[in-house]
Amino acid sequence: MGEWYFEYEIQVNRPGLLGDIASLLGMLKVNIVTINGVDEGRRGLLLKSENEESIRRFQSIVNTIDDIRVTKLREPKVRDRLAVRHGQYIERDADEKNTFRFVRDELGILVDFMAELFKTEGHKLIGIRGMPRVGKTESIVAASVCANKKWIFLSSTMIKQTIRKQLMGDEFNTNNIFILDGVVSRMTTDERHLQLVREVMKMPSVKVIEHPDIFVKHSEYNIEDFDYIIELRHHPDEEIVYDAIGKNDTFANGDFFSF
Repeated sequence: MGEWYFEYEIQVNRPGLLGDIASLLGMLKVNIVTINGVDEGRRGLLLKSENEESIRRFQSIVNTIDDIRVTKLREPKVRDRLAVRHGQYIERDADEKNTFRFVRDELGILVDFMAELFKTEGHKLIGIRGMPRVGKTESIVAASVCANKKWIFLSSTMIKQTIRKQLMGDEFNTNNIFILDGVVSRMTTDERHLQLVREVMKMPSVKVIEHPDIFVKHSEYNIEDFDYIIELRHHPDEEIVYDAIGKNDTFANGDFFSF
């Protein structure tokens, strides 16, 4: 059974409009899985049908309804599923299509978003930008729990400084979520840790890197290597400043944070 995401913009908000659309879907034997408002004046529906022809017929009919304007009818993407689930779209950078923005009040949506990314198999490199104590690490761990995945800290300052030099047992499982702090990993001179990072980066698994801009500084990696960049702020206008991160990090020294 296939899934589709259907979204429309309301042109004339008359009584019974949603009922008419639902009735049409019912006559075509298309099931409504989830329905919710998506931003102002829009409504999104997650649909399921055994017959793709029914979806094509629905599309041709619904395009003739003057009271609405169809904006999307496609195979659902992660953003579509979350829009229906939470009733709002995740903000995406207009120029950098792989950059998604959240504020601290949206931690629930952020966790849900990352959990959906974590559920897919294979290589995925995710970077998270944000000031200290905004909730980056906690969100990654919570998303790992939601995705039913084991998380492994390669480097972190969540409770105390963590710098792993080796992995043991099933920790090398490609189904795990590997987390590292770009500040800590880039500042260490421990070659065993750096070699471990290189090994993990080559694995077909999910890697989540806090402070990705610092991680790629003076390294063989580029910011373009990241499949997704997530920005988390206390409020929408907060500027993510790396020299401020350096001053708040007890392991910072020198001019490492000057860029």
